[in-house]
This record gives sequence, C-alpha cells and structure tokens, in this order.
Amino acid sequence: MGSCSPQTVRTLYVSGTVSNQGRFYDRFDAVVLLSAPAELLLERIATRATNDYGKSAEERELIRAHIREVEPLLRASCTHEIDATQPLAEVVELLAQVAEVQT
Repeated sequence: MGSCSPQTVRTLYVSGTVSNQGRFYDRFDAVVLLSAPAELLLERIATRATNDYGKSAEERELIRAHIREVEPLLRASCTHEIDATQPLAEVVELLAQVAEVQT
C-alpha cells in the first residue's frame, strides 16, 4: 500500500497586463493590483539596470498614459490593492497574506 501524505498547497503568482485579462479572472482566487504614484514608478524604471524599457521620453509618456487610462480599470476589477510604495519585504508579506486568506 502507498503512503498517504497531506496534499501540499502551493501558491502561483502571475504578473502582467493584457487587454483580455478579465476573461481569465474566474480562474484565480485573487487579483491583486500593486499601485504606486506615477512619479515613483518612473523613478524606479529610470534607475533599474535590468531592463531598458521606460528609459525614452516616448516610453515614459506611454507609461503615464497607461497609469491614467488602464490603472482605474485594473483597480475596479481587482480583489485586492497593495500600496507598492512600502518596502519590498512588506509588499511581499501582504501578497503572502492575500494568498493565505485564499487557501
């Protein structure tokens, strides 16, 4: 006879934004919006060394437009919003708390 072990529950975090993402929300236990003021986001983008996106004036203006136009839609459809101006460790802890509530 095989041994019985408790089922392990794992949390899967998915990140990204696409125009049809709302069609898939019913497949997720939670949809979390990480939000921060535009200028802070642009500052973080300007100082990161891992990705060149957002460095040009055109890309920065597109980011601002997305924040103005898309973020309100995301806010209206998310189940949780986390203030991403907090230190990274606190944001991670809040994400883990969302996951714990869902399991």
